[in-house]
Amino acid sequence: MALAQAPTRDELVRSASELTPLLKSHASWNERNRRLHEDAVRALSEAGFFRLRLPARYGGLEADNRTAVDVIAELAKGDGSAAWVTGVNAITTWMAGLLPDEVQDVVFADPDVRLCGTLSPTGMCVPADGGLVLNGKWGFISGAHHARWQVVVAMAPAPDGGFWPIMTVVPMDELEIVDDWDTSGLRGTGSVSTVASEVFVPNERVLPLPLVLAEQYASRANAGSPVFRAPLLPTASALSVGTAVGLAAAARAEFVERLPTRKITYTGYENQNEAPLTHLQLAEATMQVDEAVFHAHRLADLVDSKGAGNGPWTLEERVRARADMGRAVRLSKQAADVLNEASGGSSIYSDVPIQRIARDLHAIGMHALMHPDTNDELYGRVLCGLEPDTLYI
Repeated sequence: MALAQAPTRDELVRSASELTPLLKSHASWNERNRRLHEDAVRALSEAGFFRLRLPARYGGLEADNRTAVDVIAELAKGDGSAAWVTGVNAITTWMAGLLPDEVQDVVFADPDVRLCGTLSPTGMCVPADGGLVLNGKWGFISGAHHARWQVVVAMAPAPDGGFWPIMTVVPMDELEIVDDWDTSGLRGTGSVSTVASEVFVPNERVLPLPLVLAEQYASRANAGSPVFRAPLLPTASALSVGTAVGLAAAARAEFVERLPTRKITYTGYENQNEAPLTHLQLAEATMQVDEAVFHAHRLADLVDSKGAGNGPWTLEERVRARADMGRAVRLSKQAADVLNEASGGSSIYSDVPIQRIARDLHAIGMHALMHPDTNDELYGRVLCGLEPDTLYI
């Protein structure tokens, strides 16, 4: 039986655009309840967006990075939290696709499976017969309420007698969820903490993180796929950045939509759109949005090009991938801040989306791997001829 033809990028982006009204309608509920509404989760699942990075042999889209950026950006125009959870699911699904094929057969037995996780090694493993026993706590686990598996990074005994980080997957029903997500931004992501207490992890599920960072993956079936030949950090960067640029575009759209009905109080301007200050603000923000998209697309195109076999990765390209992500985040936040500050006192009401957009972008910019200053410093360090001071490249 012939396999169904995968949807094109344009078709997927159009499908994401069609979800925007529904996602927007639940955004306030998501904020209040600190997780995604089940209707939003169901819609994202039915549209196939939790299968963006699922291997095609399991019914996944195995989408390239440019497609993922554009789809996630479109979702962010409806709700940043929904887009962020979609991006995290794509990253962790991709990471699970690096594990041995027999492990993937278990994790991906249900093509609608959802994953969550983090790169922080805040757990510890001890050897046990046939595997490891895991204990620890992980924070910022976006989408944990709706996931079936968590990608876990933890410290474990290394062959040299010391310790090294390992990557594995753990069923969510073997973890405790700690409802501690009460934040100023990305509130709807439900990025709670999870706890492992004496959880057994079979050896076949374990992949040392240094091997992952060196692109020495365990999957044979995915080894020929351009999507699964890319390094971890550039891939994670590309799958993260779409939310930021989509939120910036949403801020611009919200500002323009309200513009004809607003005046500038306590001035002679009865229509805000007649004020030269507004002209400067909107022009500046629009250019920043455009520039953010440029960096997001340059990042995605680089990862796709290298995955397609266009030469080995250079050190400068690796750190530039993080720099492009950081610059896109910086520009997106700057654009939203300009427009938020230009939106007047009425915009502080919780039913006016632009204030939520600005808070979501602030939260994204505080992420340790996405912080613009951190990524600029890393890029500049390598451009100055120094070695990077991190393995996360």
